[in-house]
Amino acid sequence: MLEAKDITVTYAGLIAVSGASIEVNKGEIVCVAGANGAGKSSLLKAMVGMEKPKSGSVKFDGEELVGVPPHLITAKGLAYVPENRRLFPRLSVRDNLRLGSYMYRAQDDREAPLEMVFRLFPRLGERLDQRANTLSGGEQQMLAIGRALMTRPRLLMLDEPSQGIMPKLVDEIFQAVTTIRDTGMTILIVEQRLTECLEISDRAYVLQTGRVTMSGPADEIRANPDVRRAYLGL
Repeated sequence: MLEAKDITVTYAGLIAVSGASIEVNKGEIVCVAGANGAGKSSLLKAMVGMEKPKSGSVKFDGEELVGVPPHLITAKGLAYVPENRRLFPRLSVRDNLRLGSYMYRAQDDREAPLEMVFRLFPRLGERLDQRANTLSGGEQQMLAIGRALMTRPRLLMLDEPSQGIMPKLVDEIFQAVTTIRDTGMTILIVEQRLTECLEISDRAYVLQTGRVTMSGPADEIRANPDVRRAYLGL
């Protein structure tokens, strides 16, 4: 469904991602794990058009995405939830969600995905008139995911969804990810929390200093002694 091949991303001459290749098949949860600064976010941004790779190819359902503007990539069915969430802080929960459905503004069923959003995150339905910047970190992450779901994606990309969230809400976020996959959606998730990421994923890639150093079924990655020592503290 999604194939990134030999992606290299540079910033001011410094290499952030070096020849990385990953693929995501329909219906999977795929985790890209690694320490802070490993190049995970840069790789995702290259896939959704927020960074132009120095080299490499990104294909979604066989169609090349490199050079395609981000809003058109979204329209093709690929939604991206960035690391910093990028909510509109002074707008209400309701208005942030409605902005996610902007592409469908002329359709009578524009707000149809709200049913799934409120089923996943009931507290958003309780805070519709509350400004986004008054929500907790976990609630803001829920809102960011909900807004992405309003675009009706076929593939959802999550960049560090657990960052800055209290542990109890982290569990809720990861449970929501598995529920979203159960609806038939495909998910690519970037995470530093390798344990939680591997528990819900089908396959995983480990990124280190911009390179893919390991890939395979999530249970095999979790059992690898090098991964256990370096990332799981075991």
